[in-house]
Amino acid sequence: MNGTAIAMQLGATRRDFLLAGGAAAAFASLPKRASAAIQSTATEQGNMTMAYITTTDGTEIFYKDWGPKDAQAIVFHHGWPLSADDWDNQMMFFFGEGFRVIAHDRRGHGRSTQTYIGNEMDTYAADVAALAEKLDLKNAIHVGHSTGGGEVVHYVARAKPGRVSKAVIIGAVPPIMVKSEKNPGGLPIEVFDGFRAALIANRAQFFRDVPAGPFYGFNRPGAQASEGVIQNWWRQGMMGGAKAHYDCIKAFSETDFTEDLKRIDLPVLVMHGDDDQIVPYADSAPLSVKLLRKGMLKTYPGLPHGLCTTHPDVVNPDLLAFFQS
Repeated sequence: MNGTAIAMQLGATRRDFLLAGGAAAAFASLPKRASAAIQSTATEQGNMTMAYITTTDGTEIFYKDWGPKDAQAIVFHHGWPLSADDWDNQMMFFFGEGFRVIAHDRRGHGRSTQTYIGNEMDTYAADVAALAEKLDLKNAIHVGHSTGGGEVVHYVARAKPGRVSKAVIIGAVPPIMVKSEKNPGGLPIEVFDGFRAALIANRAQFFRDVPAGPFYGFNRPGAQASEGVIQNWWRQGMMGGAKAHYDCIKAFSETDFTEDLKRIDLPVLVMHGDDDQIVPYADSAPLSVKLLRKGMLKTYPGLPHGLCTTHPDVVNPDLLAFFQS
Protein backbone atom coordinates (compact mmCIF):
# COMPACT_ATOMS: atom_id res chain seq x y z
CA MET A 1 0.00 0.00 0.00
CA ASN A 2 1.39 3.44 -0.92
CA GLY A 3 1.70 6.37 1.46
CA THR A 4 -1.40 8.16 0.23
CA ALA A 5 -3.52 5.05 0.65
CA ILE A 6 -2.25 4.52 4.20
CA ALA A 7 -3.06 8.10 5.13
CA MET A 8 -6.57 7.63 3.75
CA GLN A 9 -7.03 4.37 5.69
CA LEU A 10 -6.13 6.22 8.87
CA GLY A 11 -8.83 8.81 8.35
CA ALA A 12 -6.59 11.58 7.08
CA THR A 13 -9.29 13.75 5.49
CA ARG A 14 -10.43 16.87 7.29
CA ARG A 15 -14.08 15.84 6.93
CA ASP A 16 -13.43 12.58 8.79
CA PHE A 17 -11.69 14.40 11.65
CA LEU A 18 -14.65 16.75 12.16
CA LEU A 19 -17.15 13.89 12.50
CA ALA A 20 -15.90 12.82 15.92
CA GLY A 21 -16.61 14.34 19.30
CA GLY A 22 -14.03 15.18 21.93
CA ALA A 23 -15.52 13.21 24.80
CA ALA A 24 -12.30 11.24 25.38
CA ALA A 25 -10.68 13.86 27.61
CA ALA A 26 -11.52 11.86 30.73
CA PHE A 27 -8.97 9.27 29.66
CA ALA A 28 -6.13 11.78 29.28
CA SER A 29 -4.25 10.42 32.29
CA LEU A 30 -4.68 7.95 35.12
CA PRO A 31 -3.89 9.36 38.58
CA LYS A 32 -0.47 8.81 40.09
CA ARG A 33 0.57 8.72 43.71
CA ALA A 34 2.09 11.87 45.16
CA SER A 35 5.51 10.45 45.95
CA ALA A 36 7.99 9.87 43.13
CA ALA A 37 10.05 7.35 45.09
CA ILE A 38 9.67 3.82 43.83
CA GLN A 39 9.79 2.47 47.38
CA SER A 40 6.51 4.23 48.21
CA THR A 41 4.74 3.76 44.89
CA ALA A 42 5.12 0.00 44.52
CA THR A 43 2.05 -2.17 44.99
CA GLU A 44 2.89 -5.83 45.49
CA GLN A 45 0.67 -8.89 45.78
CA GLY A 46 2.67 -12.06 45.87
CA ASN A 47 4.78 -12.16 42.75
CA MET A 48 2.94 -9.28 41.04
CA THR A 49 4.21 -5.71 41.30
CA MET A 50 2.97 -2.44 39.81
CA ALA A 51 5.25 0.51 40.42
CA TYR A 52 7.03 3.60 39.12
CA ILE A 53 10.65 4.52 38.74
CA THR A 54 11.72 8.15 38.54
CA THR A 55 14.31 9.06 35.91
CA THR A 56 16.97 11.73 36.26
CA ASP A 57 14.75 14.35 34.60
CA GLY A 58 11.91 13.64 37.03
CA THR A 59 9.80 11.52 34.68
CA GLU A 60 7.79 8.75 36.32
CA ILE A 61 7.84 5.48 34.35
CA PHE A 62 5.09 3.00 35.20
CA TYR A 63 5.84 -0.71 34.99
CA LYS A 64 4.43 -4.14 35.81
CA ASP A 65 6.70 -6.88 37.14
CA TRP A 66 5.13 -10.33 37.50
CA GLY A 67 6.64 -13.66 38.47
CA PRO A 68 9.53 -14.98 40.57
CA LYS A 69 12.38 -12.49 40.75
CA ASP A 70 14.92 -15.26 40.16
CA ALA A 71 13.21 -16.52 36.97
CA GLN A 72 14.27 -15.67 33.41
CA ALA A 73 13.09 -12.12 32.78
CA ILE A 74 11.26 -11.04 29.63
CA VAL A 75 10.84 -7.29 29.12
CA PHE A 76 8.09 -6.19 26.71
CA HIS A 77 8.19 -2.86 24.84
CA HIS A 78 4.91 -1.59 23.38
CA GLY A 79 4.13 0.23 20.14
CA TRP A 80 2.89 3.77 19.53
CA PRO A 81 0.67 5.16 21.06
CA LEU A 82 -0.15 2.27 23.38
CA SER A 83 0.95 1.04 26.82
CA ALA A 84 2.14 -2.01 28.71
CA ASP A 85 -1.45 -3.27 28.55
CA ASP A 86 -0.98 -4.10 24.87
CA TRP A 87 1.05 -7.10 26.04
CA ASP A 88 -1.67 -8.58 28.29
CA ASN A 89 -1.91 -11.82 26.32
CA GLN A 90 1.83 -12.40 26.23
CA MET A 91 2.26 -11.37 29.88
CA MET A 92 -0.35 -13.90 30.99
CA PHE A 93 1.02 -16.64 28.73
CA PHE A 94 4.65 -16.36 29.78
CA PHE A 95 3.80 -15.73 33.44
CA GLY A 96 1.99 -19.05 33.23
CA GLU A 97 5.13 -20.63 31.76
CA GLY A 98 7.14 -19.61 34.81
CA PHE A 99 8.92 -16.57 33.43
CA ARG A 100 9.33 -13.20 35.12
CA VAL A 101 7.47 -10.79 32.82
CA ILE A 102 7.94 -7.01 32.84
CA ALA A 103 6.30 -4.31 30.75
CA HIS A 104 6.51 -0.54 31.09
CA ASP A 105 4.61 2.45 29.75
CA ARG A 106 7.02 4.51 27.63
CA ARG A 107 7.36 8.12 28.78
CA GLY A 108 4.40 10.12 27.52
CA HIS A 109 2.33 6.96 27.15
CA GLY A 110 -0.14 5.15 29.39
CA ARG A 111 0.33 5.83 33.10
CA SER A 112 3.79 7.35 32.78
CA THR A 113 4.38 11.11 32.92
CA GLN A 114 2.95 13.01 29.94
CA THR A 115 6.35 14.40 29.05
CA TYR A 116 6.98 17.53 27.05
CA ILE A 117 10.65 16.68 26.41
CA GLY A 118 12.67 13.52 25.88
CA ASN A 119 10.23 11.95 23.45
CA GLU A 120 12.93 10.45 21.24
CA MET A 121 14.88 7.20 21.01
CA ASP A 122 17.97 8.19 22.98
CA THR A 123 15.86 9.06 26.02
CA TYR A 124 13.53 6.09 25.54
CA ALA A 125 16.57 3.78 25.65
CA ALA A 126 17.96 5.61 28.68
CA ASP A 127 14.63 5.08 30.48
CA VAL A 128 14.83 1.35 29.76
CA ALA A 129 18.41 1.31 31.06
CA ALA A 130 17.20 3.01 34.26
CA LEU A 131 14.48 0.37 34.68
CA ALA A 132 16.94 -2.47 34.07
CA GLU A 133 19.29 -0.93 36.64
CA LYS A 134 16.55 -0.49 39.23
CA LEU A 135 15.32 -4.07 38.83
CA ASP A 136 18.91 -5.36 38.47
CA LEU A 137 17.99 -7.36 35.38
CA LYS A 138 20.61 -9.81 34.16
CA ASN A 139 20.51 -11.77 30.88
CA ALA A 140 16.98 -10.53 30.19
CA ILE A 141 15.15 -11.09 26.92
CA HIS A 142 13.74 -7.90 25.39
CA VAL A 143 10.71 -8.07 23.09
CA GLY A 144 9.48 -5.04 21.18
CA HIS A 145 6.56 -4.44 18.84
CA SER A 146 6.54 -1.67 16.22
CA THR A 147 8.01 1.46 17.85
CA GLY A 148 8.92 -0.79 20.77
CA GLY A 149 11.06 -2.80 18.38
CA GLY A 150 13.05 0.32 17.62
CA GLU A 151 13.35 0.99 21.35
CA VAL A 152 14.65 -2.55 21.89
CA VAL A 153 17.27 -2.22 19.15
CA HIS A 154 18.41 1.19 20.42
CA TYR A 155 18.65 -0.05 24.02
CA VAL A 156 20.26 -3.44 23.34
CA ALA A 157 22.96 -1.83 21.20
CA ARG A 158 23.92 0.27 24.25
CA ALA A 159 23.14 -2.07 27.16
CA LYS A 160 25.72 -2.87 29.79
CA PRO A 161 27.34 -6.30 29.36
CA GLY A 162 25.30 -9.02 31.01
CA ARG A 163 21.99 -7.13 30.97
CA VAL A 164 20.58 -8.76 27.81
CA SER A 165 20.76 -12.33 26.46
CA LYS A 166 18.37 -12.24 23.48
CA ALA A 167 15.96 -9.90 21.72
CA VAL A 168 12.86 -10.09 19.55
CA ILE A 169 11.46 -7.37 17.32
CA ILE A 170 7.93 -7.80 15.93
CA GLY A 171 6.43 -5.69 13.14
CA ALA A 172 9.24 -3.33 14.03
CA VAL A 173 10.24 0.03 12.55
CA PRO A 174 14.00 -0.63 11.99
CA PRO A 175 16.07 -0.06 9.99
CA ILE A 176 14.24 3.22 9.12
CA MET A 177 10.73 3.94 7.92
CA VAL A 178 10.89 7.25 6.07
CA LYS A 179 11.78 7.36 2.38
CA SER A 180 15.09 8.90 1.35
CA GLU A 181 17.84 8.43 -1.23
CA LYS A 182 19.38 5.84 1.07
CA ASN A 183 16.00 4.21 1.73
CA PRO A 184 14.03 4.41 -1.53
CA GLY A 185 11.55 1.76 -0.39
CA GLY A 186 10.43 3.77 2.64
CA LEU A 187 7.20 5.70 3.17
CA PRO A 188 7.14 9.35 2.03
CA ILE A 189 7.44 11.97 4.76
CA GLU A 190 3.96 13.16 3.74
CA VAL A 191 2.50 9.99 5.30
CA PHE A 192 3.92 10.89 8.70
CA ASP A 193 2.96 14.54 8.24
CA GLY A 194 -0.56 13.18 7.75
CA PHE A 195 -0.31 11.32 11.06
CA ARG A 196 0.69 14.53 12.81
CA ALA A 197 -2.10 16.51 11.20
CA ALA A 198 -4.63 13.83 12.14
CA LEU A 199 -3.46 13.78 15.74
CA ILE A 200 -3.79 17.56 16.08
CA ALA A 201 -7.12 17.76 14.28
CA ASN A 202 -8.93 15.06 16.23
CA ARG A 203 -6.80 12.62 18.18
CA ALA A 204 -9.84 10.70 19.46
CA GLN A 205 -11.10 9.95 15.95
CA PHE A 206 -7.61 9.20 14.63
CA PHE A 207 -7.09 6.71 17.44
CA ARG A 208 -10.37 5.06 16.47
CA ASP A 209 -9.55 4.88 12.74
CA VAL A 210 -6.14 3.26 13.17
CA PRO A 211 -7.25 0.06 14.98
CA ALA A 212 -10.56 -0.15 13.11
CA GLY A 213 -8.62 -0.18 9.84
CA PRO A 214 -5.04 -1.09 8.97
CA PHE A 215 -3.45 -1.83 12.37
CA TYR A 216 -5.18 -5.19 12.79
CA GLY A 217 -6.12 -5.68 9.14
CA PHE A 218 -9.79 -5.16 9.97
CA ASN A 219 -10.12 -3.25 6.68
CA ARG A 220 -9.33 -6.38 4.65
CA PRO A 221 -12.17 -8.19 2.84
CA GLY A 222 -13.69 -10.84 5.06
CA ALA A 223 -11.92 -9.67 8.20
CA GLN A 224 -13.89 -10.04 11.43
CA ALA A 225 -13.29 -6.86 13.38
CA SER A 226 -13.32 -7.04 17.18
CA GLU A 227 -14.99 -4.04 18.76
CA GLY A 228 -13.30 -4.85 22.07
CA VAL A 229 -9.84 -4.83 20.50
CA ILE A 230 -10.58 -1.51 18.76
CA GLN A 231 -11.84 0.10 21.96
CA ASN A 232 -8.90 -1.23 23.96
CA TRP A 233 -6.47 0.31 21.46
CA TRP A 234 -8.37 3.62 21.72
CA ARG A 235 -8.37 3.43 25.53
CA GLN A 236 -4.62 2.94 25.71
CA GLY A 237 -3.91 5.68 23.19
CA MET A 238 -6.07 8.27 24.92
CA MET A 239 -4.35 7.59 28.26
CA GLY A 240 -1.13 9.12 26.94
CA GLY A 241 -0.12 12.69 26.21
CA ALA A 242 -0.83 14.35 22.85
CA LYS A 243 2.53 16.18 22.78
CA ALA A 244 4.47 13.01 23.52
CA HIS A 245 2.52 11.10 20.89
CA TYR A 246 3.14 13.86 18.34
CA ASP A 247 6.89 13.82 19.01
CA CYS A 248 7.03 10.02 18.90
CA ILE A 249 5.90 10.01 15.26
CA LYS A 250 9.25 11.54 14.33
CA ALA A 251 11.04 9.12 16.65
CA PHE A 252 9.56 5.98 15.09
CA SER A 253 9.62 7.16 11.48
CA GLU A 254 12.90 9.06 11.13
CA THR A 255 15.31 7.35 13.53
CA ASP A 256 17.94 5.40 11.61
CA PHE A 257 18.66 2.16 13.46
CA THR A 258 21.21 0.85 10.94
CA GLU A 259 24.26 1.22 13.17
CA ASP A 260 22.37 -0.16 16.18
CA LEU A 261 21.49 -3.30 14.25
CA LYS A 262 25.09 -3.76 13.12
CA ARG A 263 26.37 -3.39 16.68
CA ILE A 264 24.18 -6.05 18.32
CA ASP A 265 26.04 -9.33 18.84
CA LEU A 266 23.22 -11.33 20.43
CA PRO A 267 20.56 -13.61 18.93
CA VAL A 268 17.69 -11.52 17.60
CA LEU A 269 14.44 -12.96 16.24
CA VAL A 270 12.72 -10.72 13.69
CA MET A 271 8.99 -11.49 13.33
CA HIS A 272 6.76 -9.73 10.79
CA GLY A 273 3.45 -10.26 9.03
CA ASP A 274 3.74 -9.77 5.30
CA ASP A 275 0.36 -7.98 5.18
CA ASP A 276 1.56 -5.30 7.60
CA GLN A 277 -0.07 -2.04 6.47
CA ILE A 278 1.62 0.11 9.14
CA VAL A 279 5.26 -0.97 8.84
CA PRO A 280 5.52 -2.43 5.32
CA TYR A 281 7.32 -5.77 5.35
CA ALA A 282 9.73 -5.33 2.42
CA ASP A 283 11.39 -2.22 3.84
CA SER A 284 11.76 -3.49 7.39
CA ALA A 285 12.19 -7.10 8.54
CA PRO A 286 14.33 -8.50 5.68
CA LEU A 287 16.60 -5.46 5.77
CA SER A 288 17.02 -5.66 9.56
CA VAL A 289 18.00 -9.33 9.41
CA LYS A 290 20.72 -8.56 6.86
CA LEU A 291 22.24 -6.00 9.23
CA LEU A 292 22.11 -8.16 12.36
CA ARG A 293 25.04 -10.44 13.15
CA LYS A 294 22.83 -13.17 14.62
CA GLY A 295 19.44 -12.35 13.16
CA MET A 296 16.69 -14.85 12.35
CA LEU A 297 13.65 -13.98 10.25
CA LYS A 298 10.16 -15.38 10.83
CA THR A 299 7.62 -14.22 8.24
CA TYR A 300 3.88 -14.69 8.73
CA PRO A 301 1.94 -14.83 5.45
CA GLY A 302 -1.18 -12.69 5.50
CA LEU A 303 -0.83 -11.49 9.09
CA PRO A 304 -1.28 -7.80 10.03
CA HIS A 305 0.76 -5.33 12.04
CA GLY A 306 -1.03 -6.15 15.31
CA LEU A 307 -0.42 -9.89 15.00
CA CYS A 308 0.39 -10.34 18.70
CA THR A 309 -3.23 -9.48 19.44
CA THR A 310 -4.95 -11.09 16.46
CA HIS A 311 -2.88 -14.30 16.43
CA PRO A 312 -1.35 -14.95 19.87
CA ASP A 313 -1.90 -18.67 19.32
CA VAL A 314 0.66 -18.43 16.51
CA VAL A 315 3.05 -15.86 17.94
CA ASN A 316 3.37 -17.09 21.54
CA PRO A 317 4.60 -20.63 20.77
CA ASP A 318 7.20 -19.22 18.36
CA LEU A 319 8.39 -16.81 21.03
CA LEU A 320 8.57 -19.63 23.58
CA ALA A 321 10.61 -21.80 21.24
CA PHE A 322 13.08 -18.96 20.71
CA PHE A 323 13.33 -18.19 24.41
CA GLN A 324 14.06 -21.85 25.19
CA SER A 325 16.50 -22.39 22.34
